[in-house]
Amino acid sequence: MSLTAIIRALSRARLPILTFAVTYFISVLVGVLMVHTGNEFALTYRDDLVERAQANEPALLALGQNERLRAALFDFGGNLAAGIGQTVAGLGVIAPYPIAAFRGWVGGIVSVNSVHVSRLASSSEALYYLSVVILQLIPYSLAGGAGVNLGIACFRPPPNYQGAKLLWLPKEALRDVLRIYILVVPLFFIASLLEFLAR
Repeated sequence: MSLTAIIRALSRARLPILTFAVTYFISVLVGVLMVHTGNEFALTYRDDLVERAQANEPALLALGQNERLRAALFDFGGNLAAGIGQTVAGLGVIAPYPIAAFRGWVGGIVSVNSVHVSRLASSSEALYYLSVVILQLIPYSLAGGAGVNLGIACFRPPPNYQGAKLLWLPKEALRDVLRIYILVVPLFFIASLLEFLAR
């Protein structure tokens, strides 16, 4: 698949991708502000979430056994599955945005550690945290945007997507989803490697 075709797919889906990026940015910022201003709900939710994740999440269980590569692979698989779910939810056009807002908010509330000290206070910790968040939210924005673009193409296909269909899905819009996933998959993989191997 050519670089030109991938760029064309990104261009066609640019508005949904951008709206996802903005949704994530705002929701992360809200989460960061809530925990940094001592909001009890956000801090309690953060603590409960992390406790549950440490007890149940395969990636964190592997990390607890110092199996960092296995942890990264579990994390990659989980993020990719969630990204695919967001793409499928995009067929409903509006449906994935609340999910994205919640995911971004969670990314924001973990900007403090277990004793509620800011991870942004140390330059190295801030760089690590922000790099992981950005590298995760880029492929999530691409995956969600690709899904919403496909959903819009089903209801009101623009000229580029009029033509052959697979069931009710315009084939060219489906191809654009696959083209965008050529970026989504490695970006999720890089984000997971950074999260679990860079520390």
